[in-house]
Amino acid sequence: MGFSFSVNLLSFALLCGISFSHSLKDGGKHWALLVAGSNGFENYRHQADVCHAYHVLKDHGFPEENIIVMMYDDIAYNTENKDKGVIINRPNGENVYQGVKIDYKGKDVTPEVFLNVLQGKKEQRGSKRVIDSGPNDHIFVNFVDHGAPGLVAFPDDSLHARELMTALKKMHKKKRFAQMVLYVEACESGSMFNKILPNNINIYATTAANAKESSYACYLDKHLDTYLGDLYSVNWMENSDVANLKKETLLNQFDIVRKNTNKSHVMEYGDMDIASEPVSDFQGDTPSARNVYYPALPFDAVPSHDVDLHILRHKIQSSTIEEERSNLSRQLDYKFKVRSEIASQMHKIAAAAVGHDSGLFSEAISIRTEDINFDCYEPAVKYYSAMCRNINQVPFALRVLYILQNVCNIQGMSSEILIRAMDDIC
Repeated sequence: MGFSFSVNLLSFALLCGISFSHSLKDGGKHWALLVAGSNGFENYRHQADVCHAYHVLKDHGFPEENIIVMMYDDIAYNTENKDKGVIINRPNGENVYQGVKIDYKGKDVTPEVFLNVLQGKKEQRGSKRVIDSGPNDHIFVNFVDHGAPGLVAFPDDSLHARELMTALKKMHKKKRFAQMVLYVEACESGSMFNKILPNNINIYATTAANAKESSYACYLDKHLDTYLGDLYSVNWMENSDVANLKKETLLNQFDIVRKNTNKSHVMEYGDMDIASEPVSDFQGDTPSARNVYYPALPFDAVPSHDVDLHILRHKIQSSTIEEERSNLSRQLDYKFKVRSEIASQMHKIAAAAVGHDSGLFSEAISIRTEDINFDCYEPAVKYYSAMCRNINQVPFALRVLYILQNVCNIQGMSSEILIRAMDDIC
């Protein structure tokens, strides 16, 4: 029984005059914004996660007209996709791409559009639909992509933590929601909220990782040569698919996901009182019509930033054609070369910024911390991406941004000093 079954059931109910209730206090409405911030076939899993999330909500009676989807939409019919028109989120899974209504795709998947849609600001691109929420409404946001300290990535740009926080605080001040829940899948995703999300603005967030570690991809598909999902994401969605969301609280789901996501530290931030509320208040309050059974499968979890390497290694191991194996091996060698160049360049920038102080340099390239001096770090990252390595086009560059974070935390450091160092090195 796939998604067609639930669609047929819904159609039958509507014909018979049966209505699905979406009961929130004081007549509030459900709203959802689902975002996959990447493109490219090796990032298949991000759009698969978002497509699955769409069906989780829809199958639990979430009003379809209030679900807004942002995804590049370059996976289902990608030349590398051996099953055209199909996206799956687990091995031998159902087609989660079918029936998904995408509001913003391609070049419209940007931080600016995301923030406009979230805040209910008029948008002239895509479907033009935005979250037109009010003071009694609940908003659910699910973001999936790459990340780094203090930012999450989009195909051609990045959303920084303070930019998101400014928008959330404005929305609270303008009474754009009663409560909001955010589920964020990205490396260092905890850094988007850690120490900066207030606990008194009716927002609760959970993240795939803490502020200084990678998130993990899972479900390597040997037929498609890619990873189908992300560990945190598939854990919350596969739970929501089968759970009674009226009885299960957000805290219950958090505990389940934290236990099953055993490669990173799933975190929670913000208003912890919201965690005691039922999941149905944010993901739909109708029992799902889908008869879902999830047999236990190995996750094959790998750090998200190493997915490209693991895919190439799998292709090399599975190829029986010597010329193809040689070509793939050259591609893998080139990726390691680029990574080495990126790391070396960042080390030179750090050394120049600290005046070649060996002690400060050693700390800058070795420690991982949750502390971020945003006044220094944010402009430094933007300049680095513009003048040294485009962090959206070369994802490994995200992995070395912690060095800029550490340099910025040095007393007396400024973005101006770092930018001068970049001018000299880049």
